[in-house]
Amino acid sequence: MYTWLPTTKKEIEQRGWSSIDAILFSGDAYVDHPAFGTAVIGRVLEALGLNVAIVPQPNWQDDLRDFKKLGRPNLFFGVCPGSMDSMVNHYTAARRKRSDDAYTPGNRAGARPDMPTITYTRILKRLFPDAPVVLGGVEASMRRLTHYDYWEDRPRPSILVDSGADLLVYGMGERPITELCRRLQQGVPFRSLTNIPQTAVLRGRQERVAARGEWTTVTLASHEECVRDKRLQAANFRRVEEESNNMQAARLLQEVGEQVVIVNPPYPPMTTGELDAVHDLPFTRLPHPRYRREIPAYNMIRHSITLHRGCFGGCAFCTISAHQGKFVTSRSPESVMREVERVKAMPDFSGTITDLGGPSANMYAMGGRERDRCDRCRRPSCLFPSACPNLNADHAPLLSLYRCVRQQPGVKHCFVSSGIRHDLAMIDPGPYLETVIRHHVPGRLKVAPEHVSDNVLRLMRKPPFALFDELAARFNAINRQQDARRQLVPYFISSHPGCGLEEMAELAVATRERHYHLEQVQDFTPTPMTLATEMYYTGVDPYTMQPVATARDPREKRRQHIFFFWYKKEHRREITDLLTAIKRPDLLRRLYPPRLPFQ
Repeated sequence: MYTWLPTTKKEIEQRGWSSIDAILFSGDAYVDHPAFGTAVIGRVLEALGLNVAIVPQPNWQDDLRDFKKLGRPNLFFGVCPGSMDSMVNHYTAARRKRSDDAYTPGNRAGARPDMPTITYTRILKRLFPDAPVVLGGVEASMRRLTHYDYWEDRPRPSILVDSGADLLVYGMGERPITELCRRLQQGVPFRSLTNIPQTAVLRGRQERVAARGEWTTVTLASHEECVRDKRLQAANFRRVEEESNNMQAARLLQEVGEQVVIVNPPYPPMTTGELDAVHDLPFTRLPHPRYRREIPAYNMIRHSITLHRGCFGGCAFCTISAHQGKFVTSRSPESVMREVERVKAMPDFSGTITDLGGPSANMYAMGGRERDRCDRCRRPSCLFPSACPNLNADHAPLLSLYRCVRQQPGVKHCFVSSGIRHDLAMIDPGPYLETVIRHHVPGRLKVAPEHVSDNVLRLMRKPPFALFDELAARFNAINRQQDARRQLVPYFISSHPGCGLEEMAELAVATRERHYHLEQVQDFTPTPMTLATEMYYTGVDPYTMQPVATARDPREKRRQHIFFFWYKKEHRREITDLLTAIKRPDLLRRLYPPRLPFQ
């Protein structure tokens, strides 16, 4: 019985294979778990009856033996740089190189290049020029059209241009990769595969390509026009985001040089049955036995269970809805319980399911009551600026699932470690909050108010901070009722577009007056294909075309960041000088009240 997909020629020979249909190159270590995209696609291809191999973290700096060792596949090479964008994986918001990599054994940095999508594809094209290369994963998905690159501080064209790949799969890839394989097995030439939904290709301007009759076509401003005029880039982004959230999306065309990027509309959201089928594939849930050192990213999720895909929050700085989609697809309770049994059977399971969640932990089984209204909707968020009246925000199915899991024999604890969407929880807070706090909080409940300034929160597409105060009051009341010492852990962001020193000072005062010493904070990092990144780069809000001030200078970003830690003695003098300079003595007095003589 062979459990893991093969990674070496010896493992392939042990299976008696004479050839390989698809070879997947990954920037992550190979973990055969449904939380790792390469493993999912590998298992999907295997379920189609294909011979599949995975080459994890190939060495791109030697004689390239890792790229040559398995030869040419019958159908295609697949390139997925990993579960995270490689540049976020490699660099801090200050563009400093990180010294670790949670997706590599031993947390070791340096096991993948910057932008492995480009590096791996160029190598494969050099070694096997006639073999098709298919891109997937978040790095390719978010770079399918002209995008701003924070690390090079310039707009770059579609990653299809820089990599030389033959086809790009964006979003969650099970459906498009299945259709691709079906057509290739029917003998359809790869070059003619231009009308598969949720894929993108690069073709000559005058080249005739197949499309589908029901698709409409939208031509975006060209790459060169976007480079010359930031407002055109902003307008492009708005159209791309609207089409990404549209059930009747158009095909998008963008010229770049003498070529055109063709982005086909996405598939409809997966059905519950289809998502169940993915999670029922024969994952070992373990790292490949080739590894002798622990993989930190795996340790975090080894006993966790994902309940759904998609997020309808639409936060301006987040890539989840852009990659997974706005419409939520939830697993059936039966599928979840089957996975609970698999987790319980793991040799190291001690009774704790570490997370029962998703992109936003409390969106399970939610969506539009009348789906035809969703079909006509272009809102990027179902929660901002207020909850859509068509949204079914009933937590009852989720509460029922929680109860089933925690009552299973052998399950001592069942935690919800993913962050919850507090504006969604507060639509009907009673039973949901009490159940989560009583049974499913591992000492700390993570919530992301992100800021306190109304203007910054509006640009973030987040609810007013007063709603977080309501949540905190309920949390504390439930704690008192139960004589518990659980903590509410808020997340905040500095240097987001629209945020200046004054807004950060207001945040510092608000957290001081609520007795928070912040831990979960971050400096805004512009990542491709998010609204916040477009505001950062273009200087305008793509939906209003009004100017948005943004901290771009590293010194200003550092100054904003220190307001998180106003309570540290080493920052007091600098914060005092900054508040004096911006003429806000009122905030200074609230942050550092003058001591009375007897204190």
